[in-house]
Amino acid sequence: MIRNYIIFAFLLVSTLTLTMCNTTGEIDTTLTAVESLIEPIDGKEIVLLPSASASTYFEWDYADLKNSGPALYQIAFDKADGDFSQPAYIVFSDKNGYSNNVTVSHKQLNKIAGMLGITPSETGDIKWTVLASKGTKTLKSKVENIISIKRLAGFAEEDIPVDVYITGAASEGGSDISKAQKMKAISTGEFEIYTEITEGAMFHFVDSNAGTPNQFSIADGLVLKDGESSVNSDGVYRIIIDFNTGASTVTLVEGIGFFFSPSNALLFELPYVGNGIFKAENQTVTFKQEGWGRDERYKFRMFVKENYGNDDTKELEWSTLNQTDSRPTPSSPESYYYLKLTDNLTQWDNKWKLMADFDDVPANYTIYLQADKPYTHSITK
Repeated sequence: MIRNYIIFAFLLVSTLTLTMCNTTGEIDTTLTAVESLIEPIDGKEIVLLPSASASTYFEWDYADLKNSGPALYQIAFDKADGDFSQPAYIVFSDKNGYSNNVTVSHKQLNKIAGMLGITPSETGDIKWTVLASKGTKTLKSKVENIISIKRLAGFAEEDIPVDVYITGAASEGGSDISKAQKMKAISTGEFEIYTEITEGAMFHFVDSNAGTPNQFSIADGLVLKDGESSVNSDGVYRIIIDFNTGASTVTLVEGIGFFFSPSNALLFELPYVGNGIFKAENQTVTFKQEGWGRDERYKFRMFVKENYGNDDTKELEWSTLNQTDSRPTPSSPESYYYLKLTDNLTQWDNKWKLMADFDDVPANYTIYLQADKPYTHSITK
């Protein structure tokens, strides 16, 4: 009986192997090129928008796979007269390359257009197509669509600064450029700062805190060469400027509070003390007694008004950058306390734990949103 099972298993494996292989003994990679590009249609005009959520949808027909398994897809971009022998940029489709569509952000399209020679604020044509691959075989679609793109009013790559500072009478450092507050580089050409700004005075941005640097300003959601800027009320602001897209956002920070997960409530506020630091002194947190022990989990909540403080109040959450489910110790790495900002508000997810030493003990709670270190916080006696 056992011998018969072994013979049957051998015959089954042999049959499957022959089914998977073609007449040459190689794994079947039968594939044809994508035959139709659906969206954007040939000749479509796309005006890029500076909004972080702005995007363009790309779609195409699946390749004919001859019932031999799925293919992977990429969209390739080239100059209008290019032949895709060396595409300027390639993007995998959604679902890790298995979908017949992908959404490309306008920020990414702006970068691609720049790579293909279209200057900021100008309009030019680029071409896109789809590459289908299976195994070691890759086929380019014979269909190639032209799209007309109007680039964002950003800065040429060579004009994008490496460092950016805020200065001027309205800023924390005043008009003394050596005291200009540095912005955090959150990506190439994109900078962010949490800072206090005074109403009724002007501020601007520079690419150096010494000498005679280049000057920039912001207005109407744009980054401008030269000029001055202002706000309508005193306050702490989160400012983001993106030289790639020429876009800027100014958000009023109404406050940051300590969120105690066991109570699902804010216990106290961390006032702003300057230079991107929020600090609450001599605050006492009493852990909550549960049947299994003392609960000490916490996060932070931030309340903001976007559009220079003109929009309605919005609640955001500062939670763990590196997830953890353990109490820290005096020897825990600094990364335990790193912060991540999200609009996904939850009671329990992505929280920290207080050390046992802080149960019902006064302590200082400090958040550091500064340029030259990861966003982080500390709890000290």
